[in-house]
Amino acid sequence: MAFDAAEAPVLVVDGLRTEFATGEGPPSVAVHDLSFTVRRGETLCIVGESGCGKSLTALSILRLLPRPYGRIGAGRVLLDGQDLAQISDAEMRAVRGRAISMIFQEPMSSLNPVLTIGRQIAETVMVHEQLDWSACMGRALEMLRQVRIPEPERRLQEYPHQLSGGMRQRVMIAMALVCRPRVLLADEPTTALDVTIQAQILDLVRDLQQETGTAVILITHDLGVVAEMAERVLVMYAGNKVEEGSVTEIFDAPTHPYTRGLMAAMPHLGGGQGHRGRLNEIPGVVPALHARPPGCSFAPRCPLVLDKCRVEAPPLLGVGGTHAAACWVTAGNA
Repeated sequence: MAFDAAEAPVLVVDGLRTEFATGEGPPSVAVHDLSFTVRRGETLCIVGESGCGKSLTALSILRLLPRPYGRIGAGRVLLDGQDLAQISDAEMRAVRGRAISMIFQEPMSSLNPVLTIGRQIAETVMVHEQLDWSACMGRALEMLRQVRIPEPERRLQEYPHQLSGGMRQRVMIAMALVCRPRVLLADEPTTALDVTIQAQILDLVRDLQQETGTAVILITHDLGVVAEMAERVLVMYAGNKVEEGSVTEIFDAPTHPYTRGLMAAMPHLGGGQGHRGRLNEIPGVVPALHARPPGCSFAPRCPLVLDKCRVEAPPLLGVGGTHAAACWVTAGNA
């Protein structure tokens, strides 16, 4: 769906800081000063290795951080101007599922094993729209048809363990979209699915987005999914935004050394880099929350590191168009 760049964003994340209490000393920062926007009908992909803060960003937006240890330490999460970081728990429960929804990574652990599929979808409608049970079940049946589950009348009465992985993921999509939310968070929605089912799920999300105008934030580490789905891309490392731009800018001219490393690690079919040889890899691991290095967090793994990188964290610098990166070397501010 084309969107108007002048249109006000549906969701604005401004200076988000997510912290975890350690019991000793200051809290550990899992997401640091993160800002981004997403407009109606737009797809923003957030990418990075495991442990970079992608899923925690989504959980922070929905205020589903584990208590009492996790909390939003600073920043705003504005949904159509309403700051979700400041409203009460009761108000937030009214927002979840209706104005903003989430597809979780593993449907088998997200669906209730002792409730039928129909009841789980219908309860979402009943909570937010106060319809009678017959109307709620009718909406559930309509959504199962919309997500192209075969024999939807029978599936209403079945339990999660009776469905395949791809069908359970379709049920999660139905639950997330049954109240037509303005924003959909999708956390690795195709993990552990075979490539055929993965393609079907992505096509389904895209088709439903075009029908409803829902803004989608897609969290993934699969750059093939990013290339297919994204309009804009945000690259995270160690809880920080290190690069942002349109999908064309990121794929055609990756600027941050971390983004370049992710791109180089992609397998290529039919010759070229990665064919009949070892894939490139980024040495080292994402630093633990309590062991973040001073300066740039990527410095210990970076092939272009300067002395300045080890003591001073780079700001996000524009590199043309909507493209920006946080690097002293490649962003031209060494």
